[in-house]
Amino acid sequence: MTEAALPAMYARWRASRLGEVTERLERDLVLELAGPLAGARVLDVGCGDGTHAIDAAARGGRVVGIDADPSMLQAARRRARERGVAVELRDGRVERLPSADASFDVVFAVTVLCFVADAAGAVREIARVLAPGGRLIVGDLGRFSTWAVWRRLRGWLGATTWRRARFRSADELRALLRGAGLAVERVTGAVYYPPVGAAAQVLARLDAMPAAATTFGAAFLAAAARKPRLSGIQGETS
Repeated sequence: MTEAALPAMYARWRASRLGEVTERLERDLVLELAGPLAGARVLDVGCGDGTHAIDAAARGGRVVGIDADPSMLQAARRRARERGVAVELRDGRVERLPSADASFDVVFAVTVLCFVADAAGAVREIARVLAPGGRLIVGDLGRFSTWAVWRRLRGWLGATTWRRARFRSADELRALLRGAGLAVERVTGAVYYPPVGAAAQVLARLDAMPAAATTFGAAFLAAAARKPRLSGIQGETS
């Protein structure tokens, strides 16, 4: 894959009927869990071509985006300019973040942990840079969904991205966050329809119905967890 191929692949995905609907649902859920961002110090880990970093900056956050792929950082800079927002973009990896302890109020890690070999270590590193009381928003790939089956089949057929991906259940995601000493506030799901454009257009408007009851069937899991201000971890609050 050439350096420019990955940003182009992201752009094609957004331009597709399935990608446009699916990304909108995921972005809305991530921003809902993040809450108000005005004035907050925000880190987007594995920022890719900048979707969540740009959204956070548009909502008044002071945003740093980190990615290990130079072509994605270049695409993120271009998209930020087009949107008219300021985002500081740095080369880096989640396993060793180029930031001091307690540097950020909010950290996004969206479809990142599913591709990291040591996800537990990555979450501990994120917890390190979170300020006490700071919030981590994780987006992960759900294990119990038609999308997981489709992606796993593609991996077996040779797609290296999906061969190495890790799909998690909601309970596994909770355990991962709690293992880093974070208090899990909420785990929810989105994208309950199959990976078909026509189905997405029809069923996306109903997505909140299964999400209110279960994470089973969700292709996208999202979690909000907080770094405690004091010793002792509170249980899930919602």
